[in-house]
Amino acid sequence: MVSLLARLSLPGQRDPGARPSRHAPVLAAVATAAVTVLGLLGVGLASIVVQTLDPAGGLPVVGSGRLAGQLWLLAQGGGLTLPSGPLVLAPLLLTMAVAWGLSSAGRGVVRACDLTSGRPLAAALAAAVGTHTLLTVLVGLLVDTPGAQVDLLRAAIGSAVLAVLAVGWGTARDSGLLDDALDSAPGPVRPLLRAAAAGLLTAVSLGLLVVAVALAADTGGYAALSRSLGGSGAGAVGLLVLGILLLPNAAAAAIGVAAGPGFAVGSGTLVSVHGVTLGAVPALPLLAALPDTQAVPLLAFASQVVPAFAGLVAGATLGRRLDDGGSVVAGLWGVLAGVLLGLTCGLVAWVAGGSLGDGALAEVGAPPVATGLAVALQAGVAAAVAAAVTRWRSLS
Repeated sequence: MVSLLARLSLPGQRDPGARPSRHAPVLAAVATAAVTVLGLLGVGLASIVVQTLDPAGGLPVVGSGRLAGQLWLLAQGGGLTLPSGPLVLAPLLLTMAVAWGLSSAGRGVVRACDLTSGRPLAAALAAAVGTHTLLTVLVGLLVDTPGAQVDLLRAAIGSAVLAVLAVGWGTARDSGLLDDALDSAPGPVRPLLRAAAAGLLTAVSLGLLVVAVALAADTGGYAALSRSLGGSGAGAVGLLVLGILLLPNAAAAAIGVAAGPGFAVGSGTLVSVHGVTLGAVPALPLLAALPDTQAVPLLAFASQVVPAFAGLVAGATLGRRLDDGGSVVAGLWGVLAGVLLGLTCGLVAWVAGGSLGDGALAEVGAPPVATGLAVALQAGVAAAVAAAVTRWRSLS
């Protein structure tokens, strides 16, 4: 679509030799708007399909569209004010899909207009961010109801930050600016970033594995919780889809347990290797992964290898990609790679957390600072050893 628009003559264009970079802001705005429209259509269609499973009690088409818009806002850091209190919890799988779409739009504009310099890139980025933010605020106005009031300021800030990061990444990557910046940086910067990314991917993957094992160990509880909610197939399928969208959030909570601080589902429920406190939780089948008793589950103890294993992966990646220095230098850089991994895990925990209401459910998720520090400490040691050994083997 972006390539087609780049070939079209815009109104008022009289110079056939005009550089396509002049039209980059327009193309960026159109491509970003397409991401919002197609994304809302996709989420809305999924909501309508789910509701058709319950023709008698399902939401009407307008209600399904409103639900899709509310999920779209939550995925970008927005918030809703419900009768039970503020709802601020981003379904991170949908957030990742939005970010991918925005990044692809930015990359498509760069390729269509052959952007390489900073000023046209900045203009395209500004147009994309402004368009996405404006459309998000418009969606917020459309789905705002007395029973679910939209926090427009939070939605605007969240969508703007997401657009800057996603579109900025896409444009900088395909224009070559990212490579230029990394090439001008000190030698170990690129290997460090790759190592932290590899460690984060490992930690999240293992966190998802922990969640899957916990759910598989209590399939009866999942089924019982689903049946207790009543309703027909629409409710069950809807809750299943919501659980899938929240799987990255659950993985972040599992990393919190693996690192040591644990995670909370409100003030009454805390799960960590130091103890388990169970209280009232929302009726979400995904929460069947919580322990059934006050005893710390064996899975929580087994998950303690996650930060160290992620640090080993980060260190090995760093050791293979370093160009200079011996094993001692690699080990020192490995410590920094572990610290970066801890920082990213803390950021993930912060993004994955939120609030499900007032009072007892005001805080949900792993504590970001404690999780980041714990991962940095454990992963830093493991990454230092792995980087030193890998570098020594590559030189021998």
